[in-house]
Amino acid sequence: MNQLICRKCKAIYSLDDPRWKCDCDSILDIEFEPVFDLEKIKKRKPTMWRYREAIPIQNDANIISFDEGVTPLIEVDFDGKPILIKQDHLFPTGSFKDRGASILVSKAKELGVKEVVEDSSGNAGAAISAYCAKAGIDCNIFVPEDTAAGKIAQIQLYGAKLNKVPGTREDTANVVLKAAEKVYYASHSWNPFFFQGTKTFAFEVCEQLGWKSPDTIILPVGSGSLLLGAYIGFNELLDVGIIDKIPKIIAVQSENCAPLYWAFRGNLEEVPPIKTKETFAEGIAIADPIRGNQIVEAVRKTKGNVIVVKDNEIKKALKEICKKGYYIEPTSAATIAGIKKHLQKSNPDEVIVSVFTGHGLKTTEKMLKLLNEGSV
Repeated sequence: MNQLICRKCKAIYSLDDPRWKCDCDSILDIEFEPVFDLEKIKKRKPTMWRYREAIPIQNDANIISFDEGVTPLIEVDFDGKPILIKQDHLFPTGSFKDRGASILVSKAKELGVKEVVEDSSGNAGAAISAYCAKAGIDCNIFVPEDTAAGKIAQIQLYGAKLNKVPGTREDTANVVLKAAEKVYYASHSWNPFFFQGTKTFAFEVCEQLGWKSPDTIILPVGSGSLLLGAYIGFNELLDVGIIDKIPKIIAVQSENCAPLYWAFRGNLEEVPPIKTKETFAEGIAIADPIRGNQIVEAVRKTKGNVIVVKDNEIKKALKEICKKGYYIEPTSAATIAGIKKHLQKSNPDEVIVSVFTGHGLKTTEKMLKLLNEGSV
């Protein structure tokens, strides 16, 4: 049962095989039997590694961690409705991507990997860079040339080699695929071990709710690393009988880059090619998500929805949430705009959980530009 499996041809590989895709060039998933000893979990320190037996790392000596996880689940009022928000912007590198980076880099160390490559719009690159620095693994990060200066500085100061790629986010992904032919690809989209970290979001939410599932989760989605991880995590808890339902998943995309929205809305089997525009929420501007079909399938199976928000709605939401005392980056604010849209048609008794995915200090240039656009 503990194995890598191809979603397309169903080929099976060992978890100790240092690969990030199938020989048929398709994506891999992990089949793994997690164990949840609630008494043991309760006695451990508040990190995501408290769910140790549900994480597919064999030897504790290979764990690379900054004691990340168990972020606060706080109640924030939106138009009179309390929404529970996970503060994942408080992670060591300033975003939820630390969840996936910790497990992926731990596995890379376990596999004896000495060097990795990764492509990113900033946050994933920073997370992989930080954990590789602690693991002593050489790290090469590829980013679009217009990536936020704060994120670029963060990546470089962790000691990673930075590669700026002209063009779109997809151009960056294409360039890194060539590099990944020779070097282990620590991808937050392709590499299935990343999702074994982001699934801990679901574990923490359920534990913080008294081992119950919320009715709904509202998450931003570009490449789907948090959404798919959460979907995996809730399903694992359901399979072992800890919770009795999977929450409805509401995915939020920027209207300027919304391939998953069009696939969902059109009830399409494949995510269609789209024309994109620049968006204020750069972290979810993924025109061709490699796991796009998988993301749409997860939303459909939970009877969820995909919401799109305009840039002016994102900016308005960012100003509003900052005035509540929360300093989050624009991509996180897209989620807030999505929450406000969902609430227009939601059940008053619905228990809703959402997330602050990244810290505002990562995008200072955009925040200053927002201030200069008018009174806040």
